[in-house]
Amino acid sequence: MTKTIAQALSWASEQLAHTSESASLDAEVCLMHVLNKNRTYLYTWPDKTLSDTEQTSFHEIIVKREQGHPVAHIVGEREFWSLPLLVNATTLIPRPDTEILVETALTLPLPEQAKVLDLGTGTGAIALALASEKPNWHVMAVDKVEDAVKLAQTNQGRLQLNNVTIKQSDWFSAVEAQTFDLIVSNPPYIDEQDEHLTQGDVRFEPLSALTAPNEGFADLFHIADIAKNCLNPNGFLLMEHGYQQGEKLRHQLTKLGYSQVKTIKDFGNNERCTLGKLK
Repeated sequence: MTKTIAQALSWASEQLAHTSESASLDAEVCLMHVLNKNRTYLYTWPDKTLSDTEQTSFHEIIVKREQGHPVAHIVGEREFWSLPLLVNATTLIPRPDTEILVETALTLPLPEQAKVLDLGTGTGAIALALASEKPNWHVMAVDKVEDAVKLAQTNQGRLQLNNVTIKQSDWFSAVEAQTFDLIVSNPPYIDEQDEHLTQGDVRFEPLSALTAPNEGFADLFHIADIAKNCLNPNGFLLMEHGYQQGEKLRHQLTKLGYSQVKTIKDFGNNERCTLGKLK
């Protein structure tokens, strides 16, 4: 049966109601992708009939979403900090809560031409967001996964942000000879035994970008330790982490000699990223 836009959205919302907490939104995003139109178009032309090809594509996409595939992977894109970023299965999907890290970084008292390092950049989300706001900053973004580096470089090219350098590096391995005014990271921080790894979008994301040993603290502690040698005097370290990891991470940063250590909460009032300044 041929469907109109309104009927297609209604059908898809019903199909996804039991598997997605955002069924209506998912339906809209998927149909916008199939039609290559924006949300305004959907509600301006609700009686427009889908072609057979459009209907088939939309049905296939909704079936994928029913199976749990993330919408970002289905449509190949996710917006972060108002930037359209290409997304694929080689990296984490950028989350809204990570914008708290970007927001915090932009409030720090840094030099006009600050040197910034983003560790484990994935799609390039954090680095590209900072570069878009601070064209005079010199931002370096690294990731140890070659495909992630290529994806971040593609996103950089699409956004035409020339103040970013993206390269392959296992944390600090390719940048140890340099120093920075700010080091940021959203590293793997989920406990390897966490039950949530079998639920939701994370089932389709690389485990290497999600989990870390030592109850999720291994990479956070490693970065905090090595960063001391890669920060300029009065430089800052800012890392995202799990909502239950703030206290232990604050203790570790203080133990390592960082000052002004504090944790910032996200939109859900959960502890989300922790900041420390090099004495």
